[in-house]
Amino acid sequence: MGDDANPLLDIGELPRYADVRPQHVSPALQQLIAAARGALRAAADAAPRWDTVIDPLDTATERLGRAWGTVGHLTAVADTAELRDAYNAMLPEVTQFWTELGADPALYAKYKQVAEHDTALSPLRRRIVAHALRDFRLGGAELVGAERGRHAQIQERSAELEQAFSEHLLDATNAYALDATEAEIDGIPDDCLQAARAAAQAAQVPGWRFTLHQPSYLPVMQHARDRALRARMYRAYVTRASDLGDAALDNSALMAELLALRDEEARLLGFADFAALSLQPKMARSADEVEHFLLDLARRARAQAERDLSDLRAFAAAELGLRELQAWDLAFASERLREARYAYSEQDVKAYFTEPQVLAGLFDLVHELFGVRIVAEPAPEALRWHPDVGLWRVEDSRGTLVGRFITDLHARPGKRSGAWMDDARARWRRPDGTLQTPVALLTCNFASGVGGRPALLTHDDVQTLFHEFGHGLHHLLTEVDDIAASGISGVEWDAVELPSQFMENFCWEWGVLQRLTRHVDTTEPMPRALFERMLAARHFQSGLQMLRQVEFSLFDLRLHHGLRAFTPQAIAELADAVRSEVAVVFPPDFYRFQHSFSHIFAGGYAAGYYSYKWAEVLSADAYAGFEEHGVLDPDTGARFRAEILARGSSRDAMESFRAFRGREPAIDALLRHQGIGQRP
Repeated sequence: MGDDANPLLDIGELPRYADVRPQHVSPALQQLIAAARGALRAAADAAPRWDTVIDPLDTATERLGRAWGTVGHLTAVADTAELRDAYNAMLPEVTQFWTELGADPALYAKYKQVAEHDTALSPLRRRIVAHALRDFRLGGAELVGAERGRHAQIQERSAELEQAFSEHLLDATNAYALDATEAEIDGIPDDCLQAARAAAQAAQVPGWRFTLHQPSYLPVMQHARDRALRARMYRAYVTRASDLGDAALDNSALMAELLALRDEEARLLGFADFAALSLQPKMARSADEVEHFLLDLARRARAQAERDLSDLRAFAAAELGLRELQAWDLAFASERLREARYAYSEQDVKAYFTEPQVLAGLFDLVHELFGVRIVAEPAPEALRWHPDVGLWRVEDSRGTLVGRFITDLHARPGKRSGAWMDDARARWRRPDGTLQTPVALLTCNFASGVGGRPALLTHDDVQTLFHEFGHGLHHLLTEVDDIAASGISGVEWDAVELPSQFMENFCWEWGVLQRLTRHVDTTEPMPRALFERMLAARHFQSGLQMLRQVEFSLFDLRLHHGLRAFTPQAIAELADAVRSEVAVVFPPDFYRFQHSFSHIFAGGYAAGYYSYKWAEVLSADAYAGFEEHGVLDPDTGARFRAEILARGSSRDAMESFRAFRGREPAIDALLRHQGIGQRP
């Protein structure tokens, strides 16, 4: 099969996602792996210079990475059994190559020689080589004999387990449907009911069909007055991919084996546990430092969380007749309390956030702050794996292309839940001197429009969109030309969330909300009075939310720091122990959140989930810099772009923060932004 016939071998401007077929995967990947192995062999014998060692390797591995990333993205957004089989068939071989590359002793020695003898290296390239040498050590390049072989086995098996975890969760989510009768749907919003009616009709069943995908599940939990309906949905959701469901989709054994393999890997490399290994390239210096940070947040938030829960229980008992508040009542009672206390509901707000207007307002904000223009571009049919897919250009003030991004914003069967930004292509001044512009993938799972109306977003959805777009800006607005340090590549994992969480703050600014909102029926912007009620409710249950994130982070950290019995029972017991230490809300015995905790078991956040809170200190303090000069101040925006977004990993994240803020970060802004210590 020639390059023209196989879309995975096409390295044009945009990936040809829609043209990829399962039969393309193996031939393309085998060809690209062979070429990359050839480049690896040549590099080991080459003169120790950047242009003879690193440039040829980057060229071969970048092409391989793009092809494999295309297949991986399709399995996340357009999964089929045939594509999944093709992906899994190549997963061991692809994993083996990357493991070999990262642990190759001859290449490790060659990089050392480049560091010593290539006098033409720029400071940035010296930094890249130094980081590569660190990564060689962490990748097992100094292991020998049986330990080297065992390390490679661990990488291959871990990749298989992580993929299986993700597949089990997707399949368990897709497998469940609850068909409700008219007597059970009281209180559920009309747009959710329309989607549920359409789903039932498509399945040729009577009534309304609800699923565990967020646009269906969350409105039921927030608004359904039928308590038994909420209880059924809740139990199905929190037991996904667990021992309480389909045995073929149970993630219990996968989690235990993954943790054991990670611990073994760490010990092979000379670390006490996986957390110590994971923290090597991060900002945090030790697991003890992270734990102290998390427990300090828990301590600061606890009193407010207890007040939040006490208020909710009192309201539920007095106004809703719920004397025993159960887990499946929390979202419902919280929404009723919000309505009573602040005189608005999420449905009131949602009507103003039409997807086209939110996107237009976001792009307008980005233009004002960062000086780039975003325009829609016709998406080639070869790009569009689904009709929802959109393509956008990012241009500078002269109209020059900076990069592109691809959007896929709506939930559907066969698509992984959640929201994420990924890169289809990175910025790179290629060895031939041409500039490769970046391409980002922006994926969300919002509800689709129904009845010819545009999709409506909740305010939480809007914040999610801004969050992922912040990652996209980090990828797209980089000015670094070396691929190993451009965009988010090489940025410390606990600083990666800085731009994303920073962008969320604009969703609470009146000057921005005016641009984002047009009522779906009247086209009127959101009234100031409604915004003021939203603002008053901004810190609603902020203590509970803080403790929930601390609980997840501390559970992740202790899984990888100190746990020695790697069994499903030990994992469950640790979850209970962490919850008893920091939480104030306690779920039922059948709660199995760990079985769907894909961030740490399949998403790269192992011993790193704390990064969300760690980076939120940075992002809140960075946003405080905007508050001091005017949140829409273009000069401050230009400095943020130049010192944070443009820098990639060309310097330490803390150095970039200091360059923008003029000092080290302080936790005060985070506590203020989340209302911790303030009585609502």
